Amino acid sequence: MVSTGAPLDILKSHFGYDSFRPLQEEIIGNVLAGRDSLALMPTGGGKSLCYQLPALIFPGTTLVISPLIALMKDQVDGLNANGIAARFINSSLPPAEIEQIQGQALRGLVKILYVAPERLAVASFRRFLQNLDLSLIAIDEAHCISEWGHEFRPDYRNLRQLRRDFPASPVIALTATATERVRDDIIGQLDLHRGQVFLSSFNRANLSYSVQPKGGSWGLLLSLLQKNRNQSTIIYCFSRRETEELAEDLNARGLTARPYHAGLEPEARRRTQEDFIRDRVPIIVATIAFGMGIDKPDIRLVVHYSLPKSLEGYYQETGRAGRDGLPSECVLFYAYADKAKQDYFINQMEDAAEQRNARQKLAQMVEFAQLPTCRRRFVLEYFGERWPAENCGGCDVCLADAEEFDATEIAQKILSAVIRTGQRFGAAHITQVLTGSREKRIRELGHDQLSVYGIVKDFGRAELRELIGQLQARGLLARNEGEFPTLAVTNGGQQFLQQRQSLTLPRPSRDDAGGDRNGPGDRANRNGSASGSASSSPSVPVEYDAAMFEELRALRKRLADARDVPAFVIFGDVSLRHMAAAFPQSPDSFARIPGVGAAKLEQYGPQFLEVICRYAEANGRPDQTAAGSGRERPERSRTGAPDDYGERERPERRRGTTYDRTRELLEQKLPLSQMARQRNLVEATIIGHLERMTAQGVALDLAHLLPPPERFDKIKAAFDTCGDDFLNPVWELLGELFTYDELRLARIYLRQEERGE
Repeated sequence: MVSTGAPLDILKSHFGYDSFRPLQEEIIGNVLAGRDSLALMPTGGGKSLCYQLPALIFPGTTLVISPLIALMKDQVDGLNANGIAARFINSSLPPAEIEQIQGQALRGLVKILYVAPERLAVASFRRFLQNLDLSLIAIDEAHCISEWGHEFRPDYRNLRQLRRDFPASPVIALTATATERVRDDIIGQLDLHRGQVFLSSFNRANLSYSVQPKGGSWGLLLSLLQKNRNQSTIIYCFSRRETEELAEDLNARGLTARPYHAGLEPEARRRTQEDFIRDRVPIIVATIAFGMGIDKPDIRLVVHYSLPKSLEGYYQETGRAGRDGLPSECVLFYAYADKAKQDYFINQMEDAAEQRNARQKLAQMVEFAQLPTCRRRFVLEYFGERWPAENCGGCDVCLADAEEFDATEIAQKILSAVIRTGQRFGAAHITQVLTGSREKRIRELGHDQLSVYGIVKDFGRAELRELIGQLQARGLLARNEGEFPTLAVTNGGQQFLQQRQSLTLPRPSRDDAGGDRNGPGDRANRNGSASGSASSSPSVPVEYDAAMFEELRALRKRLADARDVPAFVIFGDVSLRHMAAAFPQSPDSFARIPGVGAAKLEQYGPQFLEVICRYAEANGRPDQTAAGSGRERPERSRTGAPDDYGERERPERRRGTTYDRTRELLEQKLPLSQMARQRNLVEATIIGHLERMTAQGVALDLAHLLPPPERFDKIKAAFDTCGDDFLNPVWELLGELFTYDELRLARIYLRQEERGE
C-alpha cells in the first residue's frame, strides 16, 4: 500500500494536481524527513494534503486527530474517492464496526485513520495504538489545545500523552487561526520546540469583505441571497431565537433556509448539516455552533447578521467561504447596539482575567466594523502579518469611491462633547448628547444644559458613531477599555482643537436607524424590496461556459446522490469550471483537468466525457486542453465519444440538428421545464438555443414561455429604462422576484418584436 515515486508524481496520480500550493512542498519535505511541524495556513490553503500525501509514502498508518464527526466523514469520503484507504473511528460507529476497522488497521490495510480527541481517553483504544505501526501523527485544528484560543477543548490536552507514548513518530500540528500567543502555547503543549514552524499568509485573496449598516439590512440580505441563489450560504446570528425567526422569514420569501443551533435535537442538527453538505438546503441560518466541522469547499456567501465576539471567530467563520479558491463574499451587518448583547454575556464571566480578555477581543471586533481604512490589512495585522499595499482591492473600503467631506466642524463638536461631559462616557452617550436626546439619564446628569447639547442636526446617531470610529483611527480620540468603555481626547485631539486644524474624512454611510430595530427578531422591515449590493468580488480565475457548467453540476449531483456522498467529493467547482472552459473530449484531455487523478478518471471520466462531448458537438466547441487544442480527437474510447470529426458531420453542420430538436419541442408549445427534460439538458441551455436561433434570424413563437402579462409589462418597462445589452441592471432594478431565465426569455421576445418578427 506504499506509494512510490516523487511527491509531485503522487500529487498528480492520487489528487489530480500538477503543482503544490505555497508552503505545501516544504512542509511535506519536513514531514517526510521525520521532523515535527507546526503549519499555519489559511482555510482552503491545502493543510490536509500536508499529511495526506506523506501518509501514502510512509510504510505504516497516519493517525489524524480531528475535532468533529462530520469533518472526518467528509475527509474520508474524499480520500476514498481518490483511491486512498482511509477510515474513521468515532462515537457514530457501533462497537463491532470499530473493532473491524481496528483489525484492518493492524493488518496494514488503512493508510489514514481519523479519530476524535476524546477517543484518546479510552484505555482500550490506547492499547490498540500501541500495536499499530504509527508512521505519523497529524493534529488538525491544533488551536483547540490552547486555552488562549477561541475554541479551547480540554480533550486536546490528551495529546500530550500521545506524544509521550510515541516519541519516534513525527507530529504535524495544523491550524488556520492562531495568534502569536496561541502558536507559542501549541508548541509548548505538544513539545514541538525542535520542530519547524511554517507560517503561510493569512490572506484569503478570493474573499471579499464588506461591512453594511444593520438598518435596512433585510432588503440587502435578500439581494445578496438572490445574487447567490442556489449557491451555498451561511448566515450567522446572535441567538437561537434569531436563527429560527430569520430562517422562517426567508422561507416565507421563497428561499430554502434551515436554522441550526445547539438547542435543536442532535438528530435535527445532523440532518440539517447533512442536507447542507449534500446541496439539498442552500441556506443555513446558524449560531456559531455551526461550521467548524464543515469541509464544504463551495460556500459562496457568509453573512454575519450580528456582531461576532472576536476577530479570531470572525476570521474562522468567514474562512468557511470559498475554500475551493473561487470568489466568495463575506458580509457583516453592523450596528453598535449589537455590542451590548455581547457585553451582557461578558459581564456574567466570573474570572476577571477572562472578562478583560473578552472585552479586548470585542473592542477589536468593533474597531474592525468601524474602520475607515482597509479591512483586510486590519485582520492580517491582527495575526501578526504585515500588509504593505494601500488598497487590497477586495474590501468595501478599498473598492468604494468614498465621498470625502470637510469634517472639521463635526470633529470639533464631537471632541468638545467628549471634553464637556468629563471624558467619562462612551460613544452612545456622546451621540445622545449631540443629537439632543431626552433620555432620563441625560437630564439627571445635567447634560441637557451643556453648550454641546443638541448641536448636531445633520448627522444621525449611527453616522456619529462611525465618525467617532474614524476619529479614533486618526488618533484624535482614545477608547479606554473597562466594564463601561469611555472616550477621551488624545494629545493630538487637543492640538487639533487648539490650533483649529482642518480635517477631511470619508462621508459616513450609516443611517440613523442604529440597527437595533432591524435585528433578525424584528419583522417590521421584512416586507421592503431588496436593494443595494455587496462589494464586488475578485475576478473569476477561469472563464467558462455557464450552461456547460450547469449540466456538469447536474451530472455531479446525480452521481453523488447515487453514491451517497457530497457533490464536492466527486469533483469541486474549480474542476467543473475548468471542464466548462477547456471542453476536454478524450481521456487524455480529461486527465489534464485540475482535480482529476487516476482513480477519478477511471471512475467518473466516462460519464463526464459523454456529457461534455454531446454539448461540445451541439455547440461547436473544440477541445481546448493543452493536449487537445488544435488537433482532432483520438480514437473512440469507452465513453462513447465519436471516433474522429472527419468521420462525422462537421460541428457547424450538426449544430442545426440540436437546434431543430429544440425548435420542434417549442412548436409543440411545451413548457421550458418539459423541453429541458426531454432534451436531457438544463433550462439555461434551452434558452441559449433560442437566443442563438433568433440571433441568426430564425423567427420563433415564444408567447407561451413568457411570464403573465403583469410581470411581462414590468420586465418590458425595466428593459426600456436600462436597455437590453446587459441583464444585471434590469435584474437589480426589478428586485429578487424575477429570475434571470424570465429576463432572458423576455429579452429574446422583445428583440424579435423590435425587428418586426
